[in-house]
Parts: sequence; C-alpha cells; structure tokens
Amino acid sequence: MSVIITIICLISALSLLTALSIIDLKTKLLPNKYVAGFFGSAIAFHAATQFQFIAPLDMFLGAIAGGGMLLAIRHIANKIYKRDTLGLGDVKLMGAAGVWLGIEHIFLALSLGALAGLIHGIIYGRYKKIDLSKLSVPAGPGFIFGIIIVGIIKFQMLITML
Repeated sequence: MSVIITIICLISALSLLTALSIIDLKTKLLPNKYVAGFFGSAIAFHAATQFQFIAPLDMFLGAIAGGGMLLAIRHIANKIYKRDTLGLGDVKLMGAAGVWLGIEHIFLALSLGALAGLIHGIIYGRYKKIDLSKLSVPAGPGFIFGIIIVGIIKFQMLITML
C-alpha cells in the first residue's frame, strides 16, 4: 500500500466534500468538477490500497446503487410534486460515494445523509420561521455528512494504521 498516495486521496476527498458542502449551501449546486475529483480520488485510493477495502466489482455496484437509488427517488418525487425535487448533482455525488464506500455501506450513508438533511431542514425552517411544507434546503450537505460518518467507520482500521 502506498501510504502517501492513500493520505493524499483521503485529504483530497475531505477537502472536496467540504468545498461541495459549502458551495451547495450557497448556490444549491454541486459542481461536476468537484464531484468528479471526489470520484477520481476514490479510484486512486482503492488502487493505492490494492483494493484491500473494496473489490472493484463492489465499487461499481456501490456507484450504481448510490446514484441509482437517488435517481429513482428523484424521478418518482419529480412526478409527484411536478417540479425538480432533487438535483442531478446529488445523484452524481452518491454515485461517487458508492465508489468510495461500496455496495455494503452506501445505503447507510444515504440513510444517515437523509436524516441529517431532515434535521438540518427542520432546524433551519424553525429558525427562519418558514412553513416546512414550502422549505427548500440543499440535500448535498446532509449526504456529505452521511458519507463522512460511514467513511470514518469503514476506514477506521486504516486511520489507526496511519
């Protein structure tokens, strides 16, 4: 395992997730170039660790599961509410997160992220005195919270080795 490349990938991923969260809070957009960087850092990380944490097939399945689940939710919610309910940036983010976390952990990240987004929305809505049925908050920061928490759990062995 190339320790330096592994550390660079982890720092890059955390930096990109931080930037994505800040940008999403300000603009309600997750720029493709940052999501692509997060995806690329996952490929480099797993290659540097010789796929010790996740096999390539699980990376692929994680990407399909993470992005596919949100794409399905987006499609159904857009039909019900007749408007954009979830951005494609969120779909791409969770696809990239699936490469990091694999099929086994992506659903936990999605669940924690959705819960974090719900809590964020309720607190923000109450603070701003906005009717919660009309509230719109970006989903990215919540999903990023879920990704980071699950990543810490998944890679805790690596963190103690460094």
